[in-house]
Amino acid sequence: MDAVVSDVSQLLTSKPIGIRQTKIIKLIDMNRIFRHLTLFTALLTIAFSGIAQTVAIRGQVKNDISREPMEFVNVVLQTADSAFVAGTVTEGNGRFTMDKIATGSYRIVLSSVGYETQYIELENLNRSVQLDDITMSEAALSLEGVTVTGSATSSRIDRKLIVPSALQLQTATNGIDLLQRLMLPRVSVNPMSSEVSIPGGGELQLRINGVKVEKEDILALLPADIIRIEYHDNPGLRYGNAEIVLDYIVRRPETGGDIGLNLRDAPFVAWGDNRLNARINHKKSEFAVNYSISHRDFYQVWRDNAETFHFADGSTLNRIEKGEPGHGQLYWQNLNAKYNYQDDSKMFNATFRLYTSNGPHFFDYHGILQNTADATDRIDMIDLNSNIENRPALDLYYQHSLPNDQTLVFNAVGTYNATVIDRQYRESRDGIMLTDIDNHVEGNKYSVIGEGIYEKKLGDRRLSAGIRHTQSWSDNTYINGHDYRTEMGQMQTFIYAEFKGKLSKLDYSIGAGATREYLEQKGEAGYQNYTFNPRITLFYPISDASSIRLRSEISNASPSLSNLSAIEQAIDSLQIQRGNPNLDPYLRYRTQLNYEYRKGIFAGSLNLQHEYHPRAVMEEKFLEGNKIVQTWNNQRSWQFLQGGATMRLGPVKDMFQLTWTTYVNHYISHGNDYLHHYTNWYNELEGMFTYKHVFVVLGLESNWDRFYGETMSGGENIHYAMVGYKYKNMSCYVGMFNPFVDNYHQDTENWSRYASFRRSNYINESSRAILLNFTWNFSFGRKFNSSDKRLNNADDDSGVMKSGK
Repeated sequence: MDAVVSDVSQLLTSKPIGIRQTKIIKLIDMNRIFRHLTLFTALLTIAFSGIAQTVAIRGQVKNDISREPMEFVNVVLQTADSAFVAGTVTEGNGRFTMDKIATGSYRIVLSSVGYETQYIELENLNRSVQLDDITMSEAALSLEGVTVTGSATSSRIDRKLIVPSALQLQTATNGIDLLQRLMLPRVSVNPMSSEVSIPGGGELQLRINGVKVEKEDILALLPADIIRIEYHDNPGLRYGNAEIVLDYIVRRPETGGDIGLNLRDAPFVAWGDNRLNARINHKKSEFAVNYSISHRDFYQVWRDNAETFHFADGSTLNRIEKGEPGHGQLYWQNLNAKYNYQDDSKMFNATFRLYTSNGPHFFDYHGILQNTADATDRIDMIDLNSNIENRPALDLYYQHSLPNDQTLVFNAVGTYNATVIDRQYRESRDGIMLTDIDNHVEGNKYSVIGEGIYEKKLGDRRLSAGIRHTQSWSDNTYINGHDYRTEMGQMQTFIYAEFKGKLSKLDYSIGAGATREYLEQKGEAGYQNYTFNPRITLFYPISDASSIRLRSEISNASPSLSNLSAIEQAIDSLQIQRGNPNLDPYLRYRTQLNYEYRKGIFAGSLNLQHEYHPRAVMEEKFLEGNKIVQTWNNQRSWQFLQGGATMRLGPVKDMFQLTWTTYVNHYISHGNDYLHHYTNWYNELEGMFTYKHVFVVLGLESNWDRFYGETMSGGENIHYAMVGYKYKNMSCYVGMFNPFVDNYHQDTENWSRYASFRRSNYINESSRAILLNFTWNFSFGRKFNSSDKRLNNADDDSGVMKSGK
């Protein structure tokens, strides 16, 4: 061996000796390399014997037509059995990186709102890879099974498509809670009561897979089942008079089911909302039930009222109602039971709903009526109110998918509404009764709503047409010293067609509808009315970050059955409320202009709106002997002008987001003998912080006042704070409602020249109220997406006139 080494050393140090020497050197080099590789491999084996090898995945995503890089594309890495491994979002140059990925076989899922989802299979990945020129093409949205690391929003002509982030889905406890975390413009979510509304009023529809549902159905949703929310801030004709439609697109279990429990109660006040829901699936059938029960029981309820009366003889009475603590008590329940069957082309759904409410003290007011001109003129007053309502309904629905992208939908809903209202009003002095009013109302209303819809896709265009017919009958009895009975029948038929298309970058929607309305009231003249309801919407994307939309429409409005009732009821010793059977329907003209900008973590919008209602049905007062009569009439016009903005910052690192909304509202109410202007400034500020399992929510909302006729109905001026924790399928939070005020109230004003007032209603228990919430959700079985019900109708109008202040 030593000789061999000596010979090799000599060869390496000696001068070149020709070809033979070269071959020997190459042989020696190969042996050396082999020894080095063997040693290196042994070292790697030792070093990584307990450490898994990791690699990196990099790539770039582009639009398949423009070849421009795509920002905010969701990139998800899954195992072969679709388990989530890692996720990220492309940057401004369309590039993405996922580091420290263990070797193995994977699937990359790339998704962006409005684009075809792309799948890339990586078999036996054992080294870092660079994936360039991944292209995505525009198509119908299909994001099921995709995890998103940042909430994504895409604007369309009639709606926004909103994909919640993985963290938002992880930390939310139900569909309403998720909605609050998304902080959508023009949508107000009260986290303490789970109420969802439009600031200033207006119809907001909640839907699941196109089906109109109740709040309780949204509360029963598991966030993990929610694929996206379609926020229709420009609803089509099929949605009627809805201003906003929130459609939750969810997955449906094929087998298994889920159970949910939510308990929300105030430890120091009789205030609670509790809910139980369950669902089970077997093959093509689904059975579901939701039950909720709520209660309020307050003993610090009162009102303060300043009234001015002008009588026919020229005299004037100014009096003040100084309230004393009274009682407010209300219980209500909701039960929904549903059966659903569906296969590849058709679906049948049957839902039974039952709503019951009992308000034995709704509300009871006590106080002193003081004549401001005479300190000795004092009257004791009590105003006791109760309300009972039972509303069962049966909803039958059928949907059939036809060849060539065609769909037929049929829906029929029958509802019975039974109402009992009692009001006792007393005025007395020194124990002597001066005024004794006892109003008792029993109402029965029956209604049937039928609807059929046809839809046809024509490439990137869509044609839809439908007919909706509503038939209702009411039979109400009013007992107040005189017995009145009203029997009314009301019918409305609405036929419409709508076409959505595209001209270059301009999206447009043109629709038209025709409405026939018919009313008959026993012993009174009715009406028959025909209206034409056109609508046009234009949507233009200025850039990838901004867009503008214009919408103009004419819709119809009908007088309520309660206003049409040919009866009268006493309000107090000086005032009478009387229905008007001669009211006519009227038209509503509305134009909206909206601008949106969205870039990175910033999103903002500017909104302008004008509404004009000629011959609107509004209140009026007049003198009749020594009484003041309050009634309704077709007045000259009502106008609403609005300008507003919404700005949202975040999510910042998917942890913090802040939104601010501000509106200026101006009302012009032009009656037959009055003209009023009113301006209101509204602001809403909300912030949310989420870190791992902990979340904090702070909110502040000023009052959105609405002026109609001669009355200003004030909104709520509230603020709240809550801190919560969620772990797996359980969550809890503690919250406080109005922590910095001790006199929660709502204000109402009336500007009539005959009987004006300024009233404040107080509920002391709503100040500094602490709420405790516990939620538990359990699910089992596997999930998959399938078609689901697209519409639902409901009738919750009792048709009963209510008296009182």
